[in-house]
Amino acid sequence: MYHYLKSLTPTQQIGALFVIVFGLLLISSAVTFMLSLREHSDDAKGETWRNEIKSLDGIIKASWFMVLIFWISWVTGNWVALTLFGLVSFFALREFMTLSPTRLGDHRSLVLAFFVILPLQYWLIASEHFDMFAVFIPVYAFLALPLASALANDPERFLERNAKLQWGIMVCIYGMSHVPALLLLKFPGYDNKNAFMVFFLVMVVQICMVTQHLASRKLQRKPVAPAISQSFNWVSWGIGIFVASLCGALLAGITPWVPGTAFAFAFIACLAGSMGHFVMKALKRDRNIPSWGAQGQSVTGAVGLLDRVDALCFAAPVFFHSMRWHFNI
Repeated sequence: MYHYLKSLTPTQQIGALFVIVFGLLLISSAVTFMLSLREHSDDAKGETWRNEIKSLDGIIKASWFMVLIFWISWVTGNWVALTLFGLVSFFALREFMTLSPTRLGDHRSLVLAFFVILPLQYWLIASEHFDMFAVFIPVYAFLALPLASALANDPERFLERNAKLQWGIMVCIYGMSHVPALLLLKFPGYDNKNAFMVFFLVMVVQICMVTQHLASRKLQRKPVAPAISQSFNWVSWGIGIFVASLCGALLAGITPWVPGTAFAFAFIACLAGSMGHFVMKALKRDRNIPSWGAQGQSVTGAVGLLDRVDALCFAAPVFFHSMRWHFNI
């Protein structure tokens, strides 16, 4: 597969991937729909089955969402892609903050986060100031936010309130902004094909999440942290990462790497993404919610957007900076 993909032109590669990816997603969606039609009793076993199908359907929908973002990025160009991901960051942060109680004294910090920090972060990407883009939020923004909050003269739960806002910015803006940043990196001998790196990242992370979910349901091993996740165990986690990394090696033909290097980078992305997904589950348990958008109802303002992008928000910055180190760019 590596030599086959390498022999194709970029247009032929994108056509082949279009058929493969959307074909697999259509088959997965059809199978999940057929399974949801099966009759089950109202006992605990039937309820468990329905919950499993619902969880699998959520992962497949997340895969559709992320793959569609890739195709839109490919077709429309870098500026539209940056705008699109900026909107995803905006609504993801809005969703996160809706479940994080704020006070009147936080309004200045919220305005700063949504209307100053977010657009500046994406402007730094568009202008290719990658060194400043990498430190702007964790250094400058994180010093400015508590200052704005302190000037509001409200010390009650000051540390907790600012920590929640900073955590939301780190995940929803900083993490997500690294995905479109891949489009503007200058890889040696890889001109005009950067969208494939976005595709590579999205695919391996989603394959990891789907495989981990299926393996967990099939193996029924003891969860590592049952108070946070009943489905997370080391065996299914390892299977998910290995399968996704192997798929990354098979996709090496669309990357600047040989299969071994592609396997390593897929492993890095999946390791960060799966751990990030686990951390976001802990945040949901802290807020006593099953998902960021429960049962299709907009309890957070974005109908569960964070459930679709949480793993990618953690995987993208680790993947991005690992590549910059690898290529010395």
